[in-house]
Amino acid sequence: MFKKFIATLAMTATLSIGFTAVGDTQQAEAASYHTKAISVAKSNLGVKYKWGGITPSGFDCSGLLKYSFAKAGKTLPRTARDMYTKGTRVSSSSLKPGDLLFYAPTKASRPTHVAMYVGSGKVINSSSSKGVSYFYTNNSYWKPKFLGAKRI
Repeated sequence: MFKKFIATLAMTATLSIGFTAVGDTQQAEAASYHTKAISVAKSNLGVKYKWGGITPSGFDCSGLLKYSFAKAGKTLPRTARDMYTKGTRVSSSSLKPGDLLFYAPTKASRPTHVAMYVGSGKVINSSSSKGVSYFYTNNSYWKPKFLGAKRI
């Protein structure tokens, strides 16, 4: 009886470890493509803004993120509005690097701008005034326009 109990316990432990490893692998893969997307976006700092731009010769906001995530192996929709329909909503207090941040002229309107959180309150985006650049989540221009965040 005791041997059967030990065998059952060992099998349960093995199965538990296997399920944990799968979850850890999925989390590691997510962290990996987010890290890669951030790296790609950072490598384009200073690239000029180009409306409709999706290449390093010029990016608009969603073009930068579509390009960066594609280089990391993830496909995103083309526009900020369509990106907003994807992923899982996350609160601004639980942002992780790689999360997408959405902005609009008013809280009641649809997103017209998207950026990517890189950590420590820092965000990377492509804006018409500065091209690919950073701003902080507490920025006086962007903060009142914040609609929400999504994790892809």
